[in-house]
Amino acid sequence: MKTYNLAFKYRIYPNETQANIINVTFGCTRLVYNRFLAQRKELYETDKKSVTYNTQAKELPLLKLELPFLKEVDSIALQQSLKNLETAYKNFFQKRTAFPKFKSKRSTRKSYNTVSTSNNIRVEGNFLKLPKLGLVKIKLHRAIPQNYVIKSATISQEPNGAYYVSLLTEFQRDIKEVPSDNNIVGLDFAMSELFVSSDNQRADYPRFFRKLEAKLVKAQRELSRKVKFSQNWYKVKLKVAKIHNLIKNSRKDFLHKLSHELVTKYNAIILEDLNMKAMSGVLNFGKSVSDNGWGMFTTMLQYKSMLLGKQVIKIDKWFPSSKTCSSCGNIKDSLSLGERVYNCECGHTMDRDLNASINIREVGRSLLAY
Repeated sequence: MKTYNLAFKYRIYPNETQANIINVTFGCTRLVYNRFLAQRKELYETDKKSVTYNTQAKELPLLKLELPFLKEVDSIALQQSLKNLETAYKNFFQKRTAFPKFKSKRSTRKSYNTVSTSNNIRVEGNFLKLPKLGLVKIKLHRAIPQNYVIKSATISQEPNGAYYVSLLTEFQRDIKEVPSDNNIVGLDFAMSELFVSSDNQRADYPRFFRKLEAKLVKAQRELSRKVKFSQNWYKVKLKVAKIHNLIKNSRKDFLHKLSHELVTKYNAIILEDLNMKAMSGVLNFGKSVSDNGWGMFTTMLQYKSMLLGKQVIKIDKWFPSSKTCSSCGNIKDSLSLGERVYNCECGHTMDRDLNASINIREVGRSLLAY
């Protein structure tokens, strides 16, 4: 039996009092993060010394004496804010991210994290019990299995004002691997369609951002003409946030359904290990790359396949899948992006993306763990 983690995200509907507590907690966790980040920076700049999480955690009670309002919010949330700072520093020193920045109260997304202790986070019917908040109304669109243990909760507020909670659960399961046999598919990334499979399935991605781009531009132009922080400015700002939220939710819904369809149908999925950030910069496809959500899609494929005992294999991004003939194996010296049909000297003619997806499938077949 192995231990796994899975998060469930739900919409919550706090009453006025609960919403005030949540908003105060956002501010308090931000204050703690910024205060101790400033302390770390100052200590390093003056004495060239570093400070650890344990040292700062001992100073937190002293800060509560200095600022009594910190006692009114969830104490674990304040501790988690310090842990987030420690993680940010580790990521910086391990060259995974940039140096930690101070958090702004004008940030578009606010959140805080709290840990489950003594069953203080639990679902009770149509309500969720949370520290300091009590019973909060929740839209439980998906039930959490009884053998899943809630480990932590992240409460957040989207730019459109809606509140959400993400419950991190832990469970044990003996996942038996499903034999891959010949039920394998290769996916070739396509900018407009998301992907073309080796079975000639095309995702036909609706391009949600492009559909609402004109409406979004109009709302953003309207926002730019308002007096900043005025009542009308906040009204239009909410309109912009709702459009962004519609795009995001539509994209997630489409990708969830598509990834579920693929992992249910196939025992193994092969795709290229692409660097989408670099691709968007080099090819000037920033909007299109951000719109289709390929990175989010591959993440969904991986965790859903894992839970079903199936495999997702990523092959080397430098493999010439587009230049290789899927019939004879000949590799072309060059192939421009404008050539949408692959023509080989052996007489093989095929759609460029379909040809590449077949090559990806065959390379991945040799990497599968049976």
